[in-house]
Amino acid sequence: MTAADALSAAVDALTAAGCETPRLDAELLIADALGVAREALVLDPALPIPPPASRLLSQRIRRRVAREPVAYILGRKGFRRIEVAVDSRVLIPRPETELLVEVALELPAGARVHEVGTGSGAVALALRDERPDLVVSASDASPAALSVAHANGLDATLGDGLPPGEFDLVVANLPYVREDEWDSLAPEIRLYEPRFALVSGADGLDAIRSLVGGAPSGTRLALEHAPDQAADVGALLRDSRTLPDLAGHARVTLGTAP
Repeated sequence: MTAADALSAAVDALTAAGCETPRLDAELLIADALGVAREALVLDPALPIPPPASRLLSQRIRRRVAREPVAYILGRKGFRRIEVAVDSRVLIPRPETELLVEVALELPAGARVHEVGTGSGAVALALRDERPDLVVSASDASPAALSVAHANGLDATLGDGLPPGEFDLVVANLPYVREDEWDSLAPEIRLYEPRFALVSGADGLDAIRSLVGGAPSGTRLALEHAPDQAADVGALLRDSRTLPDLAGHARVTLGTAP
């Protein structure tokens, strides 16, 4: 079997399974099984696939057909300039969450940033990578998620809400999915990603409300949320403003705790 043969068969299988990006998924899985860059599949479509790689690829394609996310299959996900290990104990880092990093990058040298609900640690680790002058800390309420963050090299602490300390900015991508939305989510999310990291009460704002309510007055916060939650999140804060993500959707609201 050649790379071109494998790509054609994989794209057909993933398309039939309803995957949104069948060619990209197939290229990532094939390239990883062969230990080459994705570009190699285009430059050398006749690249042979040896039996061990073929068996591994077959297993991984079956997992993707069952709608398991590619990031969990490969065990890693790129986020800005870094790559983090991920599995079903943590959410897969998403492009829209990069906005939290962008907000923190505007801070002056030596500013103290804390991330609540760090998960894999992607946001905190990206900040440390791009702004080593910042004092970055992180925490998560899930011991399982902390294990992943620690494996990624982040010395995050266990805790629900904001830990004691003085911070110039608190960033958080907390659960914000409504209870009634869960059954309509894509299989990749509903069947594989941790529900506790996604769902947060009837209006999706229980976790955000708890963080804001427990933060000392005047604490500066940057909170990720769904586009239709911007007004409600803004109402929880003083002097709030909402920033759009790369798709133009209202995604992160900044403000201070009342």
